[in-house]
Amino acid sequence: MPANTTAPSGSSDAKKSGRKKGRRARLFVIVLVLALVAGVGYGAYWSVSTVRASYPQTTGSIELKGLSGDVDVKRDSYGIPQIYADTDSDLFRAQGFVQAQDRFWEMDVRRHMTSGRLSEMFGSGQVETDSFLRTLGWRKVAQEEYDTVLDEDTKKNLQAYAEGVNAYLDGKDGKDISVEYAALGLTNDYKPTEWTPVDSVAWLKAMAWDLRGNMQDEIDRSLMTSRLSSKQIEDLYPDYPFDKNKPIVDQGAVSPVTGKFDPDAEPSDSIGAETPEGATQGVNTQLSALSDTLDKIPALLGPNGNGIGSNSWVVAGENTTTGKPLLANDPHLAPQLPSLWYQMGLHCRQVSASCQYDTAGYTFSGMPGVVIGHNQDIAWGFTNLGADVTDLFLEKVSGDGYQYDGKTEPFVSREETIKVAGGRSRKITVRETNNGPLVSDRSGELEKVGKKAPVTNSAPDRGDGYAVSLKWTALDPGKSMDAVFELNRAKDFTTFRKAAAHFEVPSQNLIYADTKGNIGYQAPGRIPVRTQGDGTLPSPGWNAKYGWEKDPIPFDELPYEYNPDRGYIVTANQAVIGEGYDHMLTKDWGYGTRSQRINDLIQKKIDGGEKISTDDMQTMQMDNQSAIAAKLVPKLKNIAVSDKNVREAQKLLEGWDYTQEPDSAAAAYFNGVWRNILLLAFGNKLPKEMRAKGDCVYVEPAAGAGPVDEQDKLVRECGQRAPDAAQPDGGDRWYEVVESILDDQDNEWWKVPAKGREEAIDSRDELFARAMEDARWELTAELGKDMSTWSWGRLHQLTLRNQTLGTEGPDLLQRALNRGPWDLGGGEAAVDATGWNAAGGYEVIWVPSMRMVVNVGDWDKSRWINLTGASGHAFSAHYTDQTDKWVDGELLDWSYGADAVGESTVDALTLKKPQ
Repeated sequence: MPANTTAPSGSSDAKKSGRKKGRRARLFVIVLVLALVAGVGYGAYWSVSTVRASYPQTTGSIELKGLSGDVDVKRDSYGIPQIYADTDSDLFRAQGFVQAQDRFWEMDVRRHMTSGRLSEMFGSGQVETDSFLRTLGWRKVAQEEYDTVLDEDTKKNLQAYAEGVNAYLDGKDGKDISVEYAALGLTNDYKPTEWTPVDSVAWLKAMAWDLRGNMQDEIDRSLMTSRLSSKQIEDLYPDYPFDKNKPIVDQGAVSPVTGKFDPDAEPSDSIGAETPEGATQGVNTQLSALSDTLDKIPALLGPNGNGIGSNSWVVAGENTTTGKPLLANDPHLAPQLPSLWYQMGLHCRQVSASCQYDTAGYTFSGMPGVVIGHNQDIAWGFTNLGADVTDLFLEKVSGDGYQYDGKTEPFVSREETIKVAGGRSRKITVRETNNGPLVSDRSGELEKVGKKAPVTNSAPDRGDGYAVSLKWTALDPGKSMDAVFELNRAKDFTTFRKAAAHFEVPSQNLIYADTKGNIGYQAPGRIPVRTQGDGTLPSPGWNAKYGWEKDPIPFDELPYEYNPDRGYIVTANQAVIGEGYDHMLTKDWGYGTRSQRINDLIQKKIDGGEKISTDDMQTMQMDNQSAIAAKLVPKLKNIAVSDKNVREAQKLLEGWDYTQEPDSAAAAYFNGVWRNILLLAFGNKLPKEMRAKGDCVYVEPAAGAGPVDEQDKLVRECGQRAPDAAQPDGGDRWYEVVESILDDQDNEWWKVPAKGREEAIDSRDELFARAMEDARWELTAELGKDMSTWSWGRLHQLTLRNQTLGTEGPDLLQRALNRGPWDLGGGEAAVDATGWNAAGGYEVIWVPSMRMVVNVGDWDKSRWINLTGASGHAFSAHYTDQTDKWVDGELLDWSYGADAVGESTVDALTLKKPQ
């Protein structure tokens, strides 16, 4: 794997690369013009100049209103900018200007999403999404944060950033900003408006939603009650396997003396949490309406599920070839075009009280500061902690209000007007209980939620059913925006932890390293303390025993580590700490498959007396071994198979080392078998609300079911969930489920009744044999009869889609804006986490959205890569110029110091103080 993939700017390789990128850009422009002329433009003629009008100026000089001094913007051959200024306000004003140059369409769509105003851009098809987002009130909470909670310095930075964005917008029409506006203008008279500081703050709410924890599991457990017993549901949600997969922090507890977390304190007995009494032991299948509504929201950010996670780890200098810590991070999110991340450096020419920043890393377009990266003293990374920060409550409502503690309490209500492009405005009323907004108001079906839900005799009369409210920590104003700037300025572990204390939502695992050789970890976040219940099922909103304490878990009681004896720290969405910890963080951890693989890879090096290099960290990021294959393949190879075609496929597994390379036929066949094992043993037994659309099975009829097949006395039920959100998804929770029954040949889960021409399955080996047969013919249909042509990458492909017109626009426009497919290796719960959903197919639905390896102290030897490129302009040379290298596991050199940045600079722009 090449360590350095960036040719020097003056080399012949760089010039050839530039010519190649230029040719590609010209071809893309021609494609777009042809697409528009061919019909997208509804008769309007678009010239090449229309497409190029929005390309940013990256050389020369531009006068920028509000600057107190000149600012330099230096871009490398990948268009990655490094900004140099003399004051904080100039630095963030320039950041806003530069990000708007490259990404304003993306920024504009994001702010319309977070404020529930997508209908203003895209018309009536977004009204339902807007209604739900208005009900949640992201924008309202962001405004409260800005008005009442955030520090004055933070607000000044946000204001400067907004002024920079608006300076870019000043005097420009939509077509001058992005080609998407030109396309939108053919059917809509939408015009971009000024950016505000609150637009930036609101984006953190969207990220918090994407990383909110176990809300989908809470819904799914409830839906399962229509088909499964309590015992069966428990089988499908096994306990975290502490005996084999280490938590992040392997010791410590809240000290009874200090009342703070102490890494040396002895843990107490296991902390228990009760399942709610009097609440649903299963909401009826009409709760699926909420699930359907929720699916529409993550679709804008990416599918939500156990694949939304990340890897990060840090190794102390005593175990590295550099003698200083090495830190790696690769957040797993949905593939987006452009990427969620924007690489950037923010440098004060001289760090002082008036200019406090010298930092570089990954930013969010539309938000000032660096989210993940390093400054001159420390480096940091994030993974999703997965804390349970949402609860659903059943509410007994009437026209007057909701029932609570034997009384009827009035709703807190507000009216919202949704403006619709090309149509009439819609008005909605948002109602809130003491637990939060009534999300069931946004669905006619959900008005009946709980209508058949079993509750105890103490519950109020169900009448027309119960409503559903959402309690979520992100709906209270917080200081996460302060934390971003505090992280950027942090000098040591003390100031790092102070910043972490303000990083309330989303709750993330924060890893740390500094130039003095220290490494550390902190679990931050506003994590609720429940008065009763464990958050795994909806709770009874009418019962005062249920709810949250006024204050969350105190920050001082949250787990942390500093220079642990083992010499490294790994976070990959596993349990944060062992069972004896004093508080319940969640019941739904990731199950630790990725984290333990990383632990094992690092420990193997240390045990072998080897030092870990930057190259080693990079190689670990691309590790694609399948943990479940290692468990199943030895048994699959021993299955007696009579069909010669299936036996031929079975032979692919002989000698396979369980790695999932894109050219591997064995990986393709195994994953096909795994998918079919899951469908036969579990998927076909789940309620239709959880299965993938188009997945139709015959089941025993429920009361009031439709026409019944007289021969088998069965009714046909088809799945209702989007394929990328269906179950069983094949993640490491399902690894645990299968492994727990793997040696029990006669377990009930392996048994499938006879249906039509299909014979009954009575044992594990019979089910495995059927799955091997089904996979053989499924892959034959997908990849052809000749197995010598099979490969995992041909099944497991990544297509990058423009997040608006690339998914919903006319077909020709989608083809012009989208890119791919690429054949990928890796897989679900592998370190190289190119996730796919086993219930829905093999397409890649989440990825390492970026990768970085930070060489602490010798910053210019750090490396990074983005999924796509710096530019959001579809026909720029920097639209997807990093993707091929990302696919191959390559990383770019990451210039940080002034000399290194100078050497890598290709384009230099001066933003001038007005005269």
